[in-house]
Amino acid sequence: MLIRNIIYYFKEAFASILRNGWMSFASIAVVAVTLFIFGSFFLLNTNVQYVTDDIKEQVEIIAYVQNDLTAAETEQLRLQLIQLDKVKEVKYVSKEEALERLREQLGDLVAGYEEEGRNPLDDSFEVRTTIPEDIPEVAAVIETLPGIRRVDYGTDVVKKLFNFIAAVKWVGLAFMIGLAFTAMFLIANTIKLTVNARAKEIMIMKWVGATEWFIRWPFVIEGIILGSLGSLLPALGLTYLYNEAVTWAQINLYFLPLVNPDIILAPLVKLLLLIGATIGGLGSLFSMRRFLKV
Repeated sequence: MLIRNIIYYFKEAFASILRNGWMSFASIAVVAVTLFIFGSFFLLNTNVQYVTDDIKEQVEIIAYVQNDLTAAETEQLRLQLIQLDKVKEVKYVSKEEALERLREQLGDLVAGYEEEGRNPLDDSFEVRTTIPEDIPEVAAVIETLPGIRRVDYGTDVVKKLFNFIAAVKWVGLAFMIGLAFTAMFLIANTIKLTVNARAKEIMIMKWVGATEWFIRWPFVIEGIILGSLGSLLPALGLTYLYNEAVTWAQINLYFLPLVNPDIILAPLVKLLLLIGATIGGLGSLFSMRRFLKV
């Protein structure tokens, strides 16, 4: 009996999809368009977060040491820095190494400064924190250590950067939630039109003694099928477009890091299929409630 009922549910669901061709097409189209927008913003927001996190990882504290420190005192200072809370990495940069880095960037503009006594740069420590947001707090502690002449981490720039990153995260999250609810509303209401078109059929089945779930299941399965088909289209489209976009960016915007397609696309496809199937089934289920109250 159970297997026979399941076969009946699926048979009725597919028959309804074919019988109400234009309405089914409209449901699939609404799901596809809405989830394509949702998926596009998901990819955009994920990559914005990836780029901003990459920028954050490059932010570091430069602690310049006093010129009169001995090698032993400098090593002792390095040990103090690495033992500080929230510090992940400490690297000593001599003024000779700093000048060499500058020469690689500016070329002949620094010619002559390699001579003894002409190097204007200072020895320093490059300090990275476990969490980039801890940089201002750690910099304040480092500045108080004996042997540290001054600390630089681009105070104003870093604060603005972190504020911008926080704003992007909250705006992105709010927009994602808004799109998700929009998708739910549009899909549920479109499927509701399909149910409304069959209101008389539902009420007749109720009057002849069919149980509520016997009536519901074909519609729920139909909604799941429509939602799944509608989510499959943007999943395939976004997979193709994102792969093409990453390939193009690697050639033309090689300096811009993008999330690897192998990492981001599988979760996105699963998410779209889950949203489409879930909302399709729930949309059909909730849309039938008033027709079963006879």
